[in-house]
Parts: sequence; structure tokens; C-alpha cells
Amino acid sequence: MDGNIKFDNNDKRIKYFELLLERDLDEIPTAVLPEGYHFVFYKDGDMDSWIDIEKSAKEFASYSQGMQAWDKYYASRQDELPGRMVFIEDSNNVKVATATALYNIYGLDKSGSAWLHWVAIRRGYQGQGLSKPLVLYTLNVMKESGYKHVKIPTQTNTWLACKVYLDLGFLPVPENAVHSSFGWRIIKTLSCHPALSGFEPVTQDEIIADQEEE
Repeated sequence: MDGNIKFDNNDKRIKYFELLLERDLDEIPTAVLPEGYHFVFYKDGDMDSWIDIEKSAKEFASYSQGMQAWDKYYASRQDELPGRMVFIEDSNNVKVATATALYNIYGLDKSGSAWLHWVAIRRGYQGQGLSKPLVLYTLNVMKESGYKHVKIPTQTNTWLACKVYLDLGFLPVPENAVHSSFGWRIIKTLSCHPALSGFEPVTQDEIIADQEEE
């Protein structure tokens, strides 16, 4: 996009819109982790690592915010996490990225779709080719569990993650494309992604949230 502002991959200056993407799980692309990294599943005691990764990725401003999210999403489902919560570890067995193959926790989605939750990469490890292997590995976990379709909730603030999802064959859920059409126009402007050819771009000024919205 034109303009002088460089937006971070998790940028609170961007106007906030909830976004929802989807794709089938019949043909999943392949992507290999860079050398020195490997996948592991959640085990008891990994909560702090999860919070630390999400906090490093700017999803949380504090540990207490991370605890609130954990309690909401996972506290009552910890027995499911060993087969659903994925981590990437580096060569020193430090957990540096995470994603979870779950479902709509509110029970509102009756489609039977899997839901991909809380995709995050530790700040110092971003840009090292971890995101696509992480997402695709987690999609395969879903497929092996019997799911046929997946949805990903996200938001305009994490616009670069939206680009990754679009690169991997996800598209806006039709209802969300209508209800959050301006949000998708923001993503079109920031990513220039061809999958969003039906959305008109916006100006840089229209991307920035008003002070009272922050």
C-alpha cells in the first residue's frame, strides 16, 4: 500500500473488526519446519509456556490477561489439550509457537467445523518460516480427528496472520464478508492479496483507529 506508516503484524492502531475465515480439509498443502525445530503436543504444566508465547506475540499485555483467556478457553478442557494444542520447540526444547485445534467454545456453530484458536509465534522467532508449517500441521491434526472443515476467528489488528491464512487457501466466511466488509477492505489494502479481489481498498487514514476507539 502507499503511505509512510509501517504497520506491525499485531497493531492496535488499525481499526478493529472481527474476521472469520474458512476452508475445507480435503487437500492440505505441505510445509516443512526449518531445521532445528520440531512439533510437540501439550502436556501438563504447559500453561505458562502458552501464556508466555501469546504475551510475546502481543496478544496479551500481562500474565493476568493470559490467565483470563486460558480460563475461558482451556481450563475446563485441559483433558482434551494433549491431542489438540500444538507447540513448536526449538533445538533447546524451548516452546516458541503454538496453535490449537479446537471447536467453537460457545456452541453457536452447528456446522461441525473445527476451529483454529490462538495461533502465535514468540516475537523473536517471527519471520523464520514457522507460521505456515504450524497452521498446516494443526490442520492435519483436525483432519486426522475426523473434521472436514475448519474456521479461523481473527481480527484486523493481526492483518499479517490473515495474509498467511489466505495464502493457505482460506477465504472469508460469506456472512462475515458482509458484516465485516470494511475490515476485509483493510486487509485487502494492507496485504494486496489476490483472494480479496472483490473488496475495494481503503485509504491509509481510514485504516487508523480513532483515539476514542482505542
